[in-house]
Amino acid sequence: MLNTFAQHLNLATTDVEALLACNLSELLANPAVQQKLASLNVELLRQTLPTAGQVLAENLPPFYIWLKTELDVKRVPDSPDHATRWVVNFLNNQESLTRLVELHQPVPRPAMERSIPRLVSLFDDVEDTSIRQEWQTAIAALCLVLAVGAREADKTAVAS
Repeated sequence: MLNTFAQHLNLATTDVEALLACNLSELLANPAVQQKLASLNVELLRQTLPTAGQVLAENLPPFYIWLKTELDVKRVPDSPDHATRWVVNFLNNQESLTRLVELHQPVPRPAMERSIPRLVSLFDDVEDTSIRQEWQTAIAALCLVLAVGAREADKTAVAS
């Protein structure tokens, strides 16, 4: 997971480790994270939603099966439609990162962290380098938020 974030977010692993140690509000307020999110080419992402939708439609069903069978994740979507719809709404400023974290709270932290490299790699076969890299950066950035949210939930559960 560290290498996935380092590679796709262009960060040193020590910086990734520091970000993962933050709580969610600290992460979202972090200037480097804000800059990374602001630097996403949202216009390219919007224009290539059909490509992303096709990648997700083809690859999410086997990914969901893997989550259920290998990682024992209990609540897995029935179809990839929700992921595509959420990305569209996020790009159109209709969904928030905190809402993304809330939706993924039932996923145990170890499963969340093990699934991130595999999720980001779903876009490995996109031929256009700029499209592939932009989508992998966007997914990695969203997954960083999810990983921090999962770690924060773990700390809260241990404290109570």
